[in-house]
Amino acid sequence: MKQLITTSLTISLFVLLSGCATDALVAPSQNSDLNKISNSNGKAKPGLMQKSLDSWLKNEWTPTVNEDKKVQKKYMKKVNVNATNTSNDTEEKYVEEKERNFTLQEYVDKAAAYMKAHPNDNKDSNVKKLESMPVIGNQSF
Repeated sequence: MKQLITTSLTISLFVLLSGCATDALVAPSQNSDLNKISNSNGKAKPGLMQKSLDSWLKNEWTPTVNEDKKVQKKYMKKVNVNATNTSNDTEEKYVEEKERNFTLQEYVDKAAAYMKAHPNDNKDSNVKKLESMPVIGNQSF
């Protein structure tokens, strides 16, 4: 009896799994109901957080960090740009080097430059808000 139950379960499982593998509508890329909810073939669109981060990087981080003299000297290369073709005056411009490996020290230096340009005020600091919260279990009155 035990062997009959095991055999019947094995056969039914084999039939079930082989039927799913040959059915074209079960494959995720062919399932139109699934594609209505989440199209795995389409290009992923950035969400709200990614758009916000990209905007912050483009409008705040990059201009602020690229204007810092220490960052320019250490991580950027100087390019001479002619203001006009007839004059001998050259304008110096710093551009990011693309053929260079990223280091953690570079990030630390750039973060320090950003924090120097945008100091935190203690009123809106999350650290101050957390420190002002009462500690659970601390019964000091």
